[in-house]
Amino acid sequence: MDKSVNTEINIGISSCLLGEKVRFDSGHKKNSYITSVLADYFEFRPFCPEVSIGLGIPRETIRLVSIDDTVRCVGTKTTDLDVTDQLRESAEKQKNWHQELCGYILKKDSPSCGMERVKVYKDDMPTRKGIGLYAERMMQNFPNLPVEEEGRLEDARLRENFIQRVYIYARWKALASEEISLAKLQSFHAQHKYIFMSHNQLKAKELGALLADTTASDLEALSQRYLTNMMALLKIIATRNNHVNTLQHIQGYLKNHLDTDDKQELRAAIDEYRKGLLPLIVPITLLRHHFRRHPNTYITNSFYMQPHPGELMLLNNL
Repeated sequence: MDKSVNTEINIGISSCLLGEKVRFDSGHKKNSYITSVLADYFEFRPFCPEVSIGLGIPRETIRLVSIDDTVRCVGTKTTDLDVTDQLRESAEKQKNWHQELCGYILKKDSPSCGMERVKVYKDDMPTRKGIGLYAERMMQNFPNLPVEEEGRLEDARLRENFIQRVYIYARWKALASEEISLAKLQSFHAQHKYIFMSHNQLKAKELGALLADTTASDLEALSQRYLTNMMALLKIIATRNNHVNTLQHIQGYLKNHLDTDDKQELRAAIDEYRKGLLPLIVPITLLRHHFRRHPNTYITNSFYMQPHPGELMLLNNL
């Protein structure tokens, strides 16, 4: 499989995050990281569900309320303004272009777009246990789609996790666009094995075991099961200890090629990373250097040391 993603990577996004003045107060919530960095790598598909259902600009604010153990989305001033069904139907109407996406960035705290911890009111007392109604239905329709909120992208680990998932999902979609074979699935797994290990070693083994049955007849069902388990695994944030274990596994491919000084330097870099004294990019850069001198086909085909464009510098902050 070609290591590149040859098609544009489409990302759904709440319109206000791109600077579109669609909010209740005629304003926006333009996010500079999204517009000045991520925009160079992704093709954004902006959408505002509140505008799509006919709410004006400006407009009365809406909120989630708990009524008889169900969550409704109603006006904060006009008690008979209820847009619950319209917001859910809006997500249904967008399914055609949603299925083309490789990820979605949502506006946090929004009663329509919030991914989690949205305020739900009961007797005017809020609890942060809700999900925006448009976002909830969209995620139900596409449970494997990488989804994140713009606020959480400020966290280096969550940011890298989301973008890594987007690129892996894009590669999966490229694979799925062709005729599926067990050999292609196994090749895909081999290319991402070390990424999986960095997230959770036990679940990485379980994922590989799915493809061990060479007599599998229903490849479509197998591939869907693999996808679901893979995306669930990738939601687990990679840990420093798992990265160290993964780096040491990769280092093993060089044991017959490096002299004593090079081995010591590499071990020291990995240990310094383990202690939090160096970012992940340092031992990875060393490994890249040694594998350029001593190429290994398996490692060359692996995405672990370059899971996304280096220009994003995501590994520099881990």
